Amino acid sequence: MSRVLVTGGSGFVGGHVVLQLLRAGHEVRTTVRSLAREPEVRATLQRAGAGAADRLAFFAADLGRDGGWAEAVAGCDYVMHVASPLPGGEPKNPDDVIVPARDGTLRVLRAARDAGVKRVVFTSTCGAIYYGHPPRKEPFDETSWTNLAGEMSTYVRSKAITERAAWDFVAREGGELELSAVNPSGIFGPAMGPDYSSSLELVKRLLVGMPACPQLYFGVVDVRDVADLHLRAMTSPAARGERFIAVAGDCMSLFDIAEVLRARLGDAARKVPTRQMPNWVVRVMARFSPQMRQLLPLLGQARNATSAKAERVLGWKPRSREDAVVATAQSLIEFGVV
Repeated sequence: MSRVLVTGGSGFVGGHVVLQLLRAGHEVRTTVRSLAREPEVRATLQRAGAGAADRLAFFAADLGRDGGWAEAVAGCDYVMHVASPLPGGEPKNPDDVIVPARDGTLRVLRAARDAGVKRVVFTSTCGAIYYGHPPRKEPFDETSWTNLAGEMSTYVRSKAITERAAWDFVAREGGELELSAVNPSGIFGPAMGPDYSSSLELVKRLLVGMPACPQLYFGVVDVRDVADLHLRAMTSPAARGERFIAVAGDCMSLFDIAEVLRARLGDAARKVPTRQMPNWVVRVMARFSPQMRQLLPLLGQARNATSAKAERVLGWKPRSREDAVVATAQSLIEFGVV
């Protein structure tokens, strides 16, 4: 078994990657910004059934600083670079998000190269693939890149810029270092604790009740399948230098997600909205609400992508969209979030 560093193991995706690596028998290291978080993260992983505490080690490292990365990657065979700055809202200065994401990734890549790591698997996003393009019927695939001249959130822009920078670095300065990228759509599935992602916040808002569903569309994939794709991309010779979209079929509208919750959860979904919100209502509300304003570029935009490459090349098979959504809700209920 290999020694693998996972950046951001305290996060939603990073935690599931650590969990699956441990279950597969690997020796795992993970970075946190402060070692004060180690007991909490260990407890979360143990509660999720990780076991193998002796094969998990923590290192303090911050994407914004050089210190700690050489020690974290020393002796590792692979790196899963999952960590990325996630703003709480739209920042006043986009560089507050873009620069740490890009420069932090380059820090990780340099440290991995200098330590003789074989391959880095970078967690990108479908946001680096399908924004800034005119509407189209055919699904996007890995050959597409987001057009940065288009309208998108700063977080999406940061991920697109960062993935480009990662590929450019490996081509110019990577030496023997290999790179693969995983590009998930909206990541749903079970939380391992009350600390969860923005996609799960969406399901929480449906469960606690909202007047109606804005006409928003999301690609859906289960976090467990995203983690599985990371492991496949880590070891498969065919994954070298390749991108892989992670999505379970066509996108779902927020109203579709609401209908799944009502159909599958019974009384627990009694507050889930039963109506769609007209776009003009969202536009009026956006004049007074920064949160609603962030939704404007997304209204009515259904962007489909295909994971045919991951299925064909790596034998990846995701759970259904519906199961991912229901697993999200069940975990939020279990942890008392709703």
